[in-house]
Amino acid sequence: MAAAGGQLRVAADATEAAPFWDTAAVVLVGSDIRELPPRRRAPAVLVGLGGEGDSLWHLAAALGAERVAVLPDAAAWLAEYLSRSRSPEAGGLVLGVTGGCGGAGATTASIWIAQAAAEWGARVLLIDGDPWGGGLELALAAEESPGLRWTDLSEASGTIDPEQLSDALPVAGGFSFLSWPGSRERQKGVEAATVGGVLDAARRGYELVLVDIGRGTEPLRTFAWDCDRILMVAPAQLKAAVSSARLLQELPPVETALVIRGKAGAVLDGPLIAESVGLPLQGLVPEVKGTASATELGRLLEMGRRRSVRRFAASVLDLLGGEFP
Repeated sequence: MAAAGGQLRVAADATEAAPFWDTAAVVLVGSDIRELPPRRRAPAVLVGLGGEGDSLWHLAAALGAERVAVLPDAAAWLAEYLSRSRSPEAGGLVLGVTGGCGGAGATTASIWIAQAAAEWGARVLLIDGDPWGGGLELALAAEESPGLRWTDLSEASGTIDPEQLSDALPVAGGFSFLSWPGSRERQKGVEAATVGGVLDAARRGYELVLVDIGRGTEPLRTFAWDCDRILMVAPAQLKAAVSSARLLQELPPVETALVIRGKAGAVLDGPLIAESVGLPLQGLVPEVKGTASATELGRLLEMGRRRSVRRFAASVLDLLGGEFP
């Protein structure tokens, strides 16, 4: 805390901390705590040790902690987070998009939302949050576009300047993107602390940051916990609803909504599917003929101009309300 230049108040439990919670810039919660105040203003960061494993993430979800810091690896990130909390800047919204099941169409939905938001005049960044997804750049037909990829940031540490990040990223469809390379080579992983630093810089440099989150355990932990809101995409199928309900239990405690992928008639099944998953229904991802081949050929941006796609994207942007220009 001294490194962040702040004042620390120590409390033995949530009851003792309650009188000071709303006036604190941020609250650090030890992994021995099992209950937090049901209503609180200051964000909570669960702090634990690497040896605690999966239990730390399960506890964070149960408590409703907004962030997780696994020490010692996250020490630098935590110091930076605490430092910024003393004089917070207005930042953009980070919206995560994930598939309720495999092949749900989360990447396609992410691209179309980013494209629409950029056309509305917002500064948008689309982030590839799935190291095993084959590379977002292929779906954009932008593998030759100059700029940084995740592998170029694997050694990044400390604070990342938002303007420098923006200037260094490639652009497609009117928005910036950060992708894993679309190659067969084994990709070097990126530490969670590095991802946190990149997302912090993105939040300060863009009005809307979309994260295409993979469904694996590591992508969910690394990317989902830095999102302000999450959108889950699921086909209009019973099996997909069951899978989505299971995945929901692994997501952080942020506002989450469901969009159904299917033909126009699927809208009739949407409320029933959303109820079974336990999420509010936000819209319908249109089942546009040729989407699969467009994904393979990198032509999703062309399909994003269709009226049905624009309606879907507008429904999502309406969900965000006035949270981005």
